[in-house]
Amino acid sequence: MIAHWDDVQADRLEKGHMCGTWTDLGDAAGSQRVGVNRVQVEPGRWSTPVHRELDSEEIFFVLAGSGWSVQEDEAYEIGPGDCVVYRVADVHTLRAGDDGLDVLAFGERIIARYTHFPRTNVIGNYPGVTLDVSQGPRAWDREAAAGEPELPAPSPRPANIVNAHEIDAEYEGDAGRWVRMAIRAGAVRTGLNWARLNDGHAGAPPHCHSVDEEIFVVLEGQGTLELWPSPAQAENGREREEHPIRAGHVVSRPASTGISHHFRAGEGGMTFLAYGTREPNDVCYYPRSNKIYWRGLGLIARLEHLSYDDGEPED
Repeated sequence: MIAHWDDVQADRLEKGHMCGTWTDLGDAAGSQRVGVNRVQVEPGRWSTPVHRELDSEEIFFVLAGSGWSVQEDEAYEIGPGDCVVYRVADVHTLRAGDDGLDVLAFGERIIARYTHFPRTNVIGNYPGVTLDVSQGPRAWDREAAAGEPELPAPSPRPANIVNAHEIDAEYEGDAGRWVRMAIRAGAVRTGLNWARLNDGHAGAPPHCHSVDEEIFVVLEGQGTLELWPSPAQAENGREREEHPIRAGHVVSRPASTGISHHFRAGEGGMTFLAYGTREPNDVCYYPRSNKIYWRGLGLIARLEHLSYDDGEPED
């Protein structure tokens, strides 16, 4: 549920012009249907082959350094605080500048929807595309063999790149600042928000989701993660918990745990990223106020919690 990026094993990967250090923070924190990798691309190198995700939306946040987001035949300069959204089937990769490029890569973990036919050695899905299965070099090896791509001349910034410090905030006041970055950059299936909580202030009310999964990454400062059990969990002896968190901590909140989460900034405040899915049929429960929000219906209401045996006759 909680991991710190200094404690997670990092792997340096190098293939031809591609070279960087990858840290799987999502796995370390126990995420399930979504993930986040820290990718530290070495100066002048590329992060991955040029590619497109056929059924996954990806969101990148630049922690440090400089470089380019290469999209189709265009290149766009990126730097600290930038949020880059690659929607399904967008062609993309990253190229680091002279000082390297340090990014967080958030994405969905999609279950493959294609079938392998071992007798004919093809992959397909009727009536979709059928592909011959190659026993030859893997994609990264083929990319390395093809040689380094030519970096296009920088183009004006497109709509899918925004900066946390430059776009208008959803909220800005005594409690801090809340910026919905990814939606502004065109994200459809997932979201990434930038949040700054001032000293002693709290974020969203305690809540848990039935379908949405969330990942939080603390960028600066320190604070507390509070975990609130649902009524049924409390009846079974589960108690509220508090966990200290600081810069570098990654918090995973899978769906349907029955445990709500709540963040409060400590001395000096706390800055963090909030990533999550945006499922239309999600139901969100707020234990402190006993509210339930049905997103797809646009309805917020209160229900009375009952014990399992309530109203049942004794046999």
